[in-house]
Amino acid sequence: MAAKDQRTASAYLFGAICPARGTGAGLVMPRCTTEAMNLHLAEIARAVASGAHAVLLLDQAGWHMTKKLVIPANITLLPLPARSPELNPVENLWQFIRENWLGNRIFASYEAILDHCCDAWNKLIDQPWRIMSIGLRAWAHEF
Repeated sequence: MAAKDQRTASAYLFGAICPARGTGAGLVMPRCTTEAMNLHLAEIARAVASGAHAVLLLDQAGWHMTKKLVIPANITLLPLPARSPELNPVENLWQFIRENWLGNRIFASYEAILDHCCDAWNKLIDQPWRIMSIGLRAWAHEF
């Protein structure tokens, strides 16, 4: 039996994309909490084009659905049905990021985890065509 390191540290990448514009807004947070989600919503609100309104697809995680959220005026939350991640285009981006920039890595420190998460998100944001390619869903633009 091989030795296994049981020490762990985690960071959470909160991200939202606009596939039509090839843009996104993201934050790296130490935990998934209501406070973290509120910070993320504020970040998304700043990224929404002037005069536009964003519809944010999200799953039904507790920190997505709590009544304690402060929802900016330029954002509407649209919860997806339970256990249906395939309906959320950002899930495909998480898979892409894990497979290409974050998965199967050993990090020397927590700061390295944070740096890699930020680098991965910034690489994605620097590739608007990738956001469009992976994130566009025809059904989401028919309303």
